[in-house]
Amino acid sequence: MDTATSALPVAVIGAGPVGLAAAAHLLEQGLDPVIFEAGPTAGSAIEHWRHIRLFSPWRFNTDGAAVRLLEPTGWEHPRPTALPYGGELIDNYLGPLAATEPIASRLQTNARVIAITRQGLDKTHSKNRDTTAFTVRVDHGNGEIRDHTVAAVIDASGTWSIRNPLGTSGLPAIGEEQASARISSPLPDVTGRDRDAFAGCRVLVVGAGHSAANTLINLADLAKTEPTTRILWAVRGASAEKVYGGGDADGLPARGQLGSRLRRLVEAGTIELHTGYGISTIKTLNSGVTVEAVDGRTIGADVIVPCTGFRPDLDILRELRLDLDPAVEAPTELGPLIDPEFHSCGTVPPHGAKLLAHPEKDFYIVGMKSYGRAPTFLLATGYEQVRSVAAALAGDHEAADTVHLDLPETGVCSTDTGTSCDTPTNTTEEQESQGCCSAPEPAFVGFPTGLAHGRSGQN
Repeated sequence: MDTATSALPVAVIGAGPVGLAAAAHLLEQGLDPVIFEAGPTAGSAIEHWRHIRLFSPWRFNTDGAAVRLLEPTGWEHPRPTALPYGGELIDNYLGPLAATEPIASRLQTNARVIAITRQGLDKTHSKNRDTTAFTVRVDHGNGEIRDHTVAAVIDASGTWSIRNPLGTSGLPAIGEEQASARISSPLPDVTGRDRDAFAGCRVLVVGAGHSAANTLINLADLAKTEPTTRILWAVRGASAEKVYGGGDADGLPARGQLGSRLRRLVEAGTIELHTGYGISTIKTLNSGVTVEAVDGRTIGADVIVPCTGFRPDLDILRELRLDLDPAVEAPTELGPLIDPEFHSCGTVPPHGAKLLAHPEKDFYIVGMKSYGRAPTFLLATGYEQVRSVAAALAGDHEAADTVHLDLPETGVCSTDTGTSCDTPTNTTEEQESQGCCSAPEPAFVGFPTGLAHGRSGQN
């Protein structure tokens, strides 16, 4: 950072796992973070899917600097080989971390960042830009909006707040906005908190990723006790083979078991699968919605579960000079390394401040948001990102440029925002009895995009 602004704090946007890790690393570098969290508590986005179990064990879900803050408080690290639920990630890690004095004194909750710019300079002005402090405009609720002056900005706000639309070509289906009351959150707790909204209903799950697979299996469990529940599944592709995985021959047994279970549910008629179903129109009726495909086929439903992925909120960055990949909206140098057409979570190399840099000096996007629209983010990768970025902001360029990530050859799936390659999943009783949650190496429970390929690869 420039000496003219070095006395100012560094803004961290988002108090999820990567945001709090960024704050911990900044503190270790002697820098002063101020953390803005839009929700009421740290990990607010994860609260939406606290009922979901992560893919990866605890040893990949905690950050080194964060652990070093926690240990003096008497905090005990959860069993390294156990797979935590989202709620456990909050209760046993993020909550205690946010309560440590160095973090708690710098954490502002119910503080939604609505814009970032340079103090007194819009995007078009270049003179003295690199040495001018940032202005972060924050909505603190109850009509209170304040500008905060900071030396640098680390955007770890994730992508949970903006889901991809249900329609084709990246656009909402005609009538999608009007049908919003019939569209659920992306990872509803269909057997618990949200049960009443799904029991006995016609439920249409849209998407062929991890969230869809999790929701479909949970809906099948709901249907065992609520037999009038009808489960419909629409995918744009010609088949659901990618979601099923390799069955008994799958290199990841847990993934194969769940994939086989999902296939059996479809073959038994418990789940009604509609392939090649690109949605063009959603018509809202008194009795529900009619979802029409591009080819004219229609499905009637009471509620739609959108499992179509997420995209970054770039509006708050409008006055900053960004360099983004035109395809995935990640930093330009990172984009080709994470493009889901060619890569999966197991094939993305470690990277740090150098690849995350933008023309806007001392501004970084990290965590899930740094991957833009690519569904291949790893929580462990985010921790390495922020270690490197904190070092760069402190002027330790050797440490910033020395990036490393110790993962098994197959990669490891965890989560920052409950989406993508990181999207967590439930385990079955059968898997737990076989000890998949306490294996020495990560137990992959769910549907990673792949190991040696991306979207275009074959399972």
